[in-house]
Order: sequence, then C-alpha cells, then structure tokens
Amino acid sequence: MAIAAAAPKQQQRAWGQALRNPWVSFAVRRVTRLVVSLWVLVTATFLMIHLVPGDPVRAALGITAPPELVAARREALGLNQPLLVQYWRYLKGVLTGDLGTSMTSGLQVAQQVGDRLGSTVLLAVLAFLVVVVVTVPLGTFMAALTRGGRRRGSELAFTSGSVVLAAIPEFLLAVGLVALFSVLLRWFPVAGRSDASSYVLPVLALAIGPAAVMARIMRVEMLAVLDNDFVRTARAKRLPPWKVYLRHALPNALTASLTLGGLLLTSMVAGTVLVENVFAWPGLGAMIVQSIIEKDYPTVQGVVLVYGAAVLVVNLIVDVLLALLDPRSTIRER
Repeated sequence: MAIAAAAPKQQQRAWGQALRNPWVSFAVRRVTRLVVSLWVLVTATFLMIHLVPGDPVRAALGITAPPELVAARREALGLNQPLLVQYWRYLKGVLTGDLGTSMTSGLQVAQQVGDRLGSTVLLAVLAFLVVVVVTVPLGTFMAALTRGGRRRGSELAFTSGSVVLAAIPEFLLAVGLVALFSVLLRWFPVAGRSDASSYVLPVLALAIGPAAVMARIMRVEMLAVLDNDFVRTARAKRLPPWKVYLRHALPNALTASLTLGGLLLTSMVAGTVLVENVFAWPGLGAMIVQSIIEKDYPTVQGVVLVYGAAVLVVNLIVDVLLALLDPRSTIRER
C-alpha cells in the first residue's frame, strides 16, 4: 500500500522536474498557445456564417431560387439545427478534416482547398526564399559598406530605394510587372501556372516589398552587432573578415531579422490573395475572392481557416528557430 501511494507522488515530482526544464516549459507554453489560438480561430470562422445579415443560403443561391431549394440546402447544411449543435458539428468536422460543403458547387470544401493549397504554399515559400537569399547578404554588405558613417551617398540611395519599394502595394506592383515584362517586353507569361517562367513575376510581386523592408532591418541589426565588444575582440585577433561576419556577427544579427522574417512570411501568405488574382494563379487567393463574389460562405470559412492556421504555424516555427538561435529566450520568458 505504501509503495502504491508513493508512486503518484513520484510521478508528480517527475512532472515538476520536467516542467522546470526550460525547453519543456517552452514547448508546453507554445503548444498551449497554439491550441488556444486555433480554437479561437475555429470559433471565429464558425460565427462568420451566422453574423452575415439575412439568409446566407438565399444570398448564395440568388433571389430567384425556389423556396423549396433554399429549404433543402439549409437542411443539407444543417443550418436548421440549434446553434450549439451546429458548432459541435463544425468543430468535430474541422478536427476530422471535414470543412463542410460548398453552397454553389456542392463539392467538399476540404477537397477544393487541398487541390489549390499547394499552389499558394509554393508561391509563398519561393517568395520567402528569394527574400532571405537577397536580403541577408545585401543587408550585411550595406552594413559593412556604410559602417561608421562612411559612404553617406550609398546609405541614402539604399534607404530611399528600399522605402519606395516597400511602399508599393503588391497589387500595383504585380500590375506593373505584367505591363513591363509580359505585355511590353514579352519575357514572361501574362497569367496562369505552367512552366518555371510563370513563377517569376508572381514571386517577384510578393517578394520585392518584404525584401526591401528586411534588407533595411538586416543592415540596422548588423550595424548594431558590429559595434559590440565580441566583434572588436574578433577583429583584434586578426581573424579573416569572412569569419568575423559569418561566424560572429551574422548569427546575432539574424535573431531580430528572423522575427521580422516570420511576420513577413505571414504577410506574404495574405498577399497571395491579391497577387494570385492578378496572375490568374490557381491558388487559395483566387478561390476565396471567387467564393466571396458567389457568397459561398462555407468555402470562405474553409479558406480563412487555412490561412489563419498557416499564420499560427509560421509563428510557432519562428519561435522555435529563435529559441534555437538564442536559447536564453526560453529562460527569459519564464
């Protein structure tokens, strides 16, 4: 009996010791935050269809639709049931991958989202890779070039150019790229997804603005790092410049830049909505605009849910990467 009574206490002590581990505590906090955020997101998307003024089924089918058809569609979608029953069904469906049925096509929303999700993810990831590959070396180079107040003209040109590029909306930038490179020069396709050349303009339309912002931040962070004592010590040891920048300065400058990079990636995912419609890209952005026009609220719900979940997952990945780059951040939050 004494041994049986002591077992739960030992388990409690083991759990307490595990939670005192910074990495375990960090993982528990992040997973809990993710689960709560996902629940709020699911609840918000569920309420979306119930906050629309009027009858969403009537709005989707049109004012000329027979009442019998409207009643049948409401019954098929379960909109005649009590609100709590609908919420439970929707929550259970989301957990099992069932996002409902489209009001206009009658197809499963999950199937439609799955068919287009890859195109949007690939577009956003390629744009993000372009941003990282361009801005990290560019920001580092400009920091080394203008360190200590040198080359004021280069600094002014870099800052002014990045501000102008960052201020151009993705939609306007996409239209300008099409007009120049597709209509005037005929270097790339106007629209659609076909070979590798069809990716160039949509990726550039998504990447140019965030790249301009991140290059400025990367330069500022690198300038701050280069003034630290450990960099001066590395220089005093007469280490090669590439070691000073790559091994000592760059990892420290990437911490703040990575935080911004995660925010930029989420903004690029949202920016695909506009860019995809300019280039007739077969992704979720074009799908959600068409669903809004057709008042297909279940499809809008599903796409918004996927976009929101993508943003939350990206934030979680950024937090993990930041913790790996700077393990002290897992302790400072305690």
